[in-house]
Amino acid sequence: AVLGVADVLAATAGSALVPAAVAREHRPRVNAWTVGAETVGQEFAGPFVGGLLLAAGTGLALGAIGVTYAAAALLLVLLAGRFRPAAPAPGTPAVPVNTRIAEGLRLLWRDPVLRTLSLTAAALNAVWGAWLALMPLHAHQAMGLGPGEYGFLLSGLGIGGLVGAATVTWVNRLLGPRRAMLADLLGTCAMTALPALTTSLWAVAAGAFLGGMGGTLWAVNSRTLTQHKVPDALLGRYTAASRLLCYGALPIGTAAAGLLAELLGTRTVFAVISVLALTTVIPFLRRVKAADLTGTSAP
Repeated sequence: AVLGVADVLAATAGSALVPAAVAREHRPRVNAWTVGAETVGQEFAGPFVGGLLLAAGTGLALGAIGVTYAAAALLLVLLAGRFRPAAPAPGTPAVPVNTRIAEGLRLLWRDPVLRTLSLTAAALNAVWGAWLALMPLHAHQAMGLGPGEYGFLLSGLGIGGLVGAATVTWVNRLLGPRRAMLADLLGTCAMTALPALTTSLWAVAAGAFLGGMGGTLWAVNSRTLTQHKVPDALLGRYTAASRLLCYGALPIGTAAAGLLAELLGTRTVFAVISVLALTTVIPFLRRVKAADLTGTSAP
């Protein structure tokens, strides 16, 4: 529980740190490197090294985790500087923490672009939660996959994420950030629709690849958009409010998918969540403009 709370604090602080440490024109590249590092660590290096360590012994695996966290803490010592918003003027009354939280929520809800961005991400997270919950059962019962084939299917997510992190700068130059984020919405539709349409391993793995790649394109560009639009002093509060909404949708999507699968079957639920993913396209296109993603829109 303590580690889970600390992870949220670290992620929120990390996203708020980037604008203070990095000039505006370099933020897309820095966000791409950050998301790429997260993808490599979470999807590839972490599971692979963790599996090897666990095979060598549980004590060794747990001890290595402690050493890794200690090394990460030491690396932060190298981060020189005090990256804080401007201090309030002398004599300014202290603001209660609940008021600060409310400021982040109001900012999220009153700004149409930020509200659309957060609600879209929440819908996509619900879809991803449903996909991840249903895929093991669907792969075993409907597709007849063994452990090795299922591992190949899931690797499509990680490979797609890594390719997205490596090519996001090129994709943004080719399509523009807005169309790159739209590609994520369409990729998520493909990822969820293909299991409803076919039992082909290659087709479903290709959909997972598109979903993983699109997820990285969305993550990089949505972080950059947020850093452009939200004042530095409110960035941590906004990020916390947005994460509450977005990550709160994950267990909702998971639970709803399980219930519907009991009643309708997994293929029908995949079709339903693909329609849900598709419904995010029109609000996104109506509210999020290219100027918002380049930081040229009026504040």
